[in-house]
Amino acid sequence: MTSIQDAKVLILATDGFEQSELIKPLEDLRAKGATVQVASPESGHVKGWSGDDWGDSVPVDLALSDADEGAYHALVLPGGQINPDLLRVNEEAIALIRAFAEAGKPIAAICHAPWLLIEAGLVSGRRVTGYPSIRTDLKNAGAQVEDSSVVRDGGLITSRNPDDLGDFVSALVEAIEGDGGRAAA
Repeated sequence: MTSIQDAKVLILATDGFEQSELIKPLEDLRAKGATVQVASPESGHVKGWSGDDWGDSVPVDLALSDADEGAYHALVLPGGQINPDLLRVNEEAIALIRAFAEAGKPIAAICHAPWLLIEAGLVSGRRVTGYPSIRTDLKNAGAQVEDSSVVRDGGLITSRNPDDLGDFVSALVEAIEGDGGRAAA
């Protein structure tokens, strides 16, 4: 069992992440005592998307190429349209997601980020949710799609949109604390 105060969580993002879907998990998990780092194929900073325009930048703590699943208890995948669309064609990003799944560690994906779960081959036969416009993609990949604020299927945690962030973060904390960061993915 891992206490959230002892947990290390990795957020994988690039330019165009939905502002609130990175910032709220980052701030909420840090407020609970977790160590949270942002990894990206970009260096320096990544820029969020907020409403109809670019949002704030967030510092990148480590390069995607240096991210090691073994150093973390869980992975967070923020959505937005741009961020997951860019990451799903990045072989290193998909390999990292698969490594978390193979290690049985929680993976939390919100909004359009379940596209990354599709690309990593993780949704077939699984209960998930996501932004309405990607639900057909999830179904076509073999997922059982639900319209709920959060769906947890083993270590896979999915939510629909920024309105679900409270439930999303709570489910992630529960997965880390309840399963020690080693939930069956």
